[in-house]
Amino acid sequence: RLPVPKLEDTITRYLNAQKPLLNDDQFRKTEELAHAFEKGIGRELHEQLVAQDNQNKHTSYITGPWFDMYLKAREPVVLNFNAFMSFNPDPKSEYNDQLIRATNMTVSAIRFMKTFRAGYLEPEVFHLNPEKSDTEIFKKIIRFVPSSISWFGAYMVNAYPLDMSQYFRLFNSTRLPKLNKDELYTDEKAKHLLVLRNGNFYVFDVIDRDGNMLEPSEIQAHLKYILSDNSPAPAFPLGYLTSENRDTWALLRKNLLENGNEEALQKVDSAMFCLSLDDFAIKDFVHLSHTMLHGDAANRWYDKSFNLIIAKDGTAGINFEHSWGDGVAVLRFQNEVFKDSTKMPAIGPQSQPASVDSSRAVQKLDFKLNDALKAGITKAKQKFDATVESLSLNMIQFQEGGKELLKQKKVSPDAVAQLAFQMAFLHQYDQTVATYESCSTAAFKHGRTETIRPASVYTKKCSEAFVKQLSKHSTEELQNLIVECSKYHGRLTKEAAMGQGFDRHLFSLRYLALSKGLALPDFYQDQAYARLNHNIISTSTLVSPAVQLGGFGPVVSDGFGVGYQVQDDWIGCNVSSYPARNGEEFLQCIYKSLEDIFNVLKGKKISS
Repeated sequence: RLPVPKLEDTITRYLNAQKPLLNDDQFRKTEELAHAFEKGIGRELHEQLVAQDNQNKHTSYITGPWFDMYLKAREPVVLNFNAFMSFNPDPKSEYNDQLIRATNMTVSAIRFMKTFRAGYLEPEVFHLNPEKSDTEIFKKIIRFVPSSISWFGAYMVNAYPLDMSQYFRLFNSTRLPKLNKDELYTDEKAKHLLVLRNGNFYVFDVIDRDGNMLEPSEIQAHLKYILSDNSPAPAFPLGYLTSENRDTWALLRKNLLENGNEEALQKVDSAMFCLSLDDFAIKDFVHLSHTMLHGDAANRWYDKSFNLIIAKDGTAGINFEHSWGDGVAVLRFQNEVFKDSTKMPAIGPQSQPASVDSSRAVQKLDFKLNDALKAGITKAKQKFDATVESLSLNMIQFQEGGKELLKQKKVSPDAVAQLAFQMAFLHQYDQTVATYESCSTAAFKHGRTETIRPASVYTKKCSEAFVKQLSKHSTEELQNLIVECSKYHGRLTKEAAMGQGFDRHLFSLRYLALSKGLALPDFYQDQAYARLNHNIISTSTLVSPAVQLGGFGPVVSDGFGVGYQVQDDWIGCNVSSYPARNGEEFLQCIYKSLEDIFNVLKGKKISS
């Protein structure tokens, strides 16, 4: 179970995170408020939270508040919450044809779903010592241990089973817009796939009456039929509505339902997933990021648990809605689909589509739109286009080293990447700001995420040494500063992964106070609290053989969204921003910071 941290630990960790962001006077004020909270109302709220947690052993203390946070948010899901991860191309180039890849990935996705629902999907396990635990013999033994104690057996060999309670929402699921708070909807009985092409909606069954998957050649035939349909794009593409403010969309959806679209919407909401087929090839990585992060809203349904997007040249990616689950569930799905579709493809370049009557099997959905709906779609399109127009996406690949060299030098690769972001921001804007790094707490029942706070007194001191006082420090002193940052970042990461961060705890106490109708404690009204939660640098990392790159929008209008990966011999970084910030310059500063850090670690003297 996810532990509720001790209140005094949370306050200490909170103040440690505030220290690099505040001057001495501000910090004293924040410290006073924090200690008053710890001794007073905070203590009462904490005791209530612990009591509540003890009565709800089937779940975790963060589950309810976290779902509420997502589902009550009224901002559009696209660019604010949805993230993307793009697939690597199929190693066999002839398999990167749009029809072949769409068929193979759809078949692999259905195989994954059937394996999961039958209870045969291998558990997700984090192996700290893979030589001992990631072995056939361990799997054989653990199979016979009763499930109530099998996790303990796994712990003995440093293997940590991860929570998989989110997985069921991967399929047949949609976030439905409702006034004030959305709902998650899942219909596991539905047997059809939703396909979007050129703004048109198509559905066809991929599971037969006996629960078996259709022959891959039939799925291929139906997708070929859709790809060769010459229907014009609709004048009022419905997909734009899912890019709207949630209350606006909720009212428009009510209108849609009342206007005779109930059956068509039901097909969309209950579909296994949304396959989006785009009619253009991908030009470069920036174009790839734009396509997968937002693309053309006419050809997306952002409310589906995920859209599998396949471009004309077979480039594929996933855009996923975030309220139902986190990156770890989507990544597992993506890894399996990539592996299965490339190692055991259902069809190949020589495969012929089945001779079936696709015009009968494939249903094109028709939506009845009145003037209010047409006006709603037009307005949604204008807003969406304007937002996308203001979004910049930029990226770099740092080729001068990666994980291998950093491990040789005994520093944490993640700590170095985060240090580079701090140095870059200081270089560009001359300040240290609130920074967020997402960390999964899936090692616990119904765990979601915890925040690592990478901006620390150590990164601030180190960044200032590199950016402002280079002449005053020897290479050895700079190396020591990097090592200090690495140690501290390692500690923060470990604490967060073990449910010992402070963000979720404070968030839950605030949620509890408001749900009880209490006045918001002074602690939460402190400007410093608001500033710490205005995450100007929001970061998330993943490394996977299936994923080429991932990214998300900035979480605040004056922020950066930083998706990054530290590979064996290179570091990749994908940055999103709005006009208030210059993402291209930020990336140049990150590159320079990485260069300086690597040179110092190699013992070279650097110049400003």
